[in-house]
Amino acid sequence: MSTACVVWDIDDTLYLERSYARSGFIAVGAWATDRLGVDGLGDICWERFEAGSRGRIFNEALEALTVEATPELIAETVGVYREHEPNIVLLPDAGRAVQALRNAGIAMAAITDGPTSSQRAKVKALGVNRFADPVLVTGDYGPGFGKPHPRAFRDVEDHLKLTGEQLAYVADNPAKDFVSPRQLGWRTVRIRRTGGLHAEVAGGSDIDVELSCLDELLPVLGIS
Repeated sequence: MSTACVVWDIDDTLYLERSYARSGFIAVGAWATDRLGVDGLGDICWERFEAGSRGRIFNEALEALTVEATPELIAETVGVYREHEPNIVLLPDAGRAVQALRNAGIAMAAITDGPTSSQRAKVKALGVNRFADPVLVTGDYGPGFGKPHPRAFRDVEDHLKLTGEQLAYVADNPAKDFVSPRQLGWRTVRIRRTGGLHAEVAGGSDIDVELSCLDELLPVLGIS
């Protein structure tokens, strides 16, 4: 059965998630200068991110500037990060793959995890709505429906009236991205990018093929 629709993940698939983080930290730094009267918060956040810190970046960065990281201030900082207008673009190979799929008459959709506000901002910045329909953010469903929950994948099937190998999911995170599409009989393609947050994680048996570049996507799906 030939591929009728390619369903995209977004983070570290169509662009590098670290570029969103960098964009968010710049926004947080500008806010901190205006709101708190301190400089350098964004740079410290980025240094912590590059060093591998994740869940407590804002606490650590504020404390490094001798600002008390109260729960209220952390919540405000996280809000700035999530609500900022991201400075991100499609990676060149992603743009080429999108155009090639369009030229071949292949439908596209997207399923992405994360808070609604930040993911919708990414969708807008990357122009995903211009080539993918539907675009589903699992945060819209409420708690408990993020990947690997199958709800979003089933909703794509219902929306497009497609099933099984007619659909291919292209994503990056072997811990959660491929469980549900494999169970539904979709084809599964992992993009393993240099600089991706999960690039060093070993893949599992629910992945049909791993790619290092999306220029290889159409051939592996048998699309000409």
